[in-house]
Amino acid sequence: MAENTNYSEDSIRSLDWKEHIRLRPGMYIGKLGDGSAYDDGIYVLLKEIIDNSIDEFVMGAGRSIEINMNDLKVSVRDYGRGIPLGKVIDCVSKINTGGKYDSKAFQKSVGLNGVGTKAVNALSSNFVVQSYRDGRTKIAEFEKGEIIRDEKEKDTTQRNGTAINFIPDETIFRHYRFIPEFVENMIWNYVYLNSGLIIHFNNQKYFSERGLHDLLLKKTDPETVRYQIIHLKGDDIEIAMTHGQQYGEEYYSFVNGQHTTQGGTHQAAFREALVKVVREFYKKEFDASDIRSAVVAAIAIKVQEPVFESQTKTKLGSQNVGPEGPSVRTFVHDFVKKALDDHLHKNPATAEALLKRIQQSEKERKDIAGIKKLANERAKKASMHNRKLRDCKIHFEDTHDRRQETTLFITEGDSASGSITKSRDVQTQAVFSLKGKPLNCFGLTKKVVYENEEFNLLQHALNIEDGIDTLRYNNIVIATDADVDGMHIRLLLMTFFLQFFPDLVKAGHVSILQTPLFRVRNKKETIYCYSEEEKRNAISKLGSKPEITRFKGLGEISPEEFGLFIGKDIRLDPVFLKESNIKSLLEYYMGKNTPDRQQHIIGNLRVELDVIEGEELPLAEAV
Repeated sequence: MAENTNYSEDSIRSLDWKEHIRLRPGMYIGKLGDGSAYDDGIYVLLKEIIDNSIDEFVMGAGRSIEINMNDLKVSVRDYGRGIPLGKVIDCVSKINTGGKYDSKAFQKSVGLNGVGTKAVNALSSNFVVQSYRDGRTKIAEFEKGEIIRDEKEKDTTQRNGTAINFIPDETIFRHYRFIPEFVENMIWNYVYLNSGLIIHFNNQKYFSERGLHDLLLKKTDPETVRYQIIHLKGDDIEIAMTHGQQYGEEYYSFVNGQHTTQGGTHQAAFREALVKVVREFYKKEFDASDIRSAVVAAIAIKVQEPVFESQTKTKLGSQNVGPEGPSVRTFVHDFVKKALDDHLHKNPATAEALLKRIQQSEKERKDIAGIKKLANERAKKASMHNRKLRDCKIHFEDTHDRRQETTLFITEGDSASGSITKSRDVQTQAVFSLKGKPLNCFGLTKKVVYENEEFNLLQHALNIEDGIDTLRYNNIVIATDADVDGMHIRLLLMTFFLQFFPDLVKAGHVSILQTPLFRVRNKKETIYCYSEEEKRNAISKLGSKPEITRFKGLGEISPEEFGLFIGKDIRLDPVFLKESNIKSLLEYYMGKNTPDRQQHIIGNLRVELDVIEGEELPLAEAV
């Protein structure tokens, strides 16, 4: 029997605000991460600071925000009213202190609980706040939430506003770096949702005149949309939508300026309302999936005192638009019913194009029904003894906490998958093994997903046949060798995802696994290096001609070593999709324009040199 522990008054401990935030950061900012995913904690920190500046803009104070950033440090300066000077320290270091509890001052603010800025302060190795107000200024500096500098108020000629500089604490966000593409996407969303707002990010200007209409212009390919973007605006609601040629549904939803990446009651209400209005307008009971297939839409609403399902505010849980207002569902339904129906009546060309898109989806669904049934039966049988998938125990769609990290590694061959399988975390990491190079599916219809056994099994492993709402793993990691064949397999897999499941890439679920190219060691220390520069630094550090091993493939890395590279220190390169014209992108790289690609390769060749015992040897020629 275990010994009885001494449970007394001395066992009860109270943490102050910063200790609690640092001990349980996930309660305040979701997952931590290293910046390689768009929803990692360092971006939540940045968002919390910018949200305060946005609220000032919404209240009519200040039209511009300046954001400057390098890999590790961020500064944000707005030109709002400025924090009242006597409350500067309290507003960034006293929990439940802020100006947003007065609903008259901030009717429809994103941050209402007075936690955000304090979390940034507590989770930063250095945090400086300065307020400018009516010709006076006040500055304070903190380290990990502890104040280290409290300057007296003094005169200033600077315009009113607030400036905050912070450096995330590297002991919490290990090996982190800000990826500009994620920040740029966040900034675009801010300007789309706040017409007239100007944001300068690293000296580049971001501005939008037409709000969500501009957002869809950026997210869609003008050559493939079936009709001009429908843009509907009302009191506290704005919607933009069109249909394209892609598979699946694509939504961008917002509440009070907050990007609700996991949707919520407002997005669900729009999806329902769209089906209802279309059925009533055309007087035909279309299948809901045919109506929504290939839709691209954005919806933004404003509600009083929004209720989100977590502090990170990625999913709206509110049922009502205000304490005495209608339900979110009724509010969205009533607006869409009138505004969309009016638009379709006034624009018969749009109505006709929408009808043809729905009929096309209906035909495609019926054409594929037969082979889909057979393929699903085969996949069901194969799943009973599927040697390609080494599954994990926890799945993304099963957990109530959608922040749970679950990963599927897609590997080439049995040797690589064997090493990962032996070293993975069986709770949250699964492995899918390819038998070789998959089919180049560019230009093929979705029938190939069911006709090709490997694609069908991968689709079922991910559980994305009917969309990504049921995705089983929120991280899909392509793990191939860093050679020509490995790069080709990456391209073929990316073609598969972009051709049939582009929302997986757009939502940031797909990454490339970085594994070390070199192992540099002596009798006392081993250093794994991911680049030539890291190798040179390791040689310099260890000295005396250390042993250098170059890993040529994943299968050469032992399971014991592999465990070091897919755990808490995993390095991932997120896959970005900057190009809205997916068809043109795939056609160039995966189509039949061989001469064009050949010239591209010739124009981008480089020779990498390896230094071994003072000799320069050509390692590889690569694009």
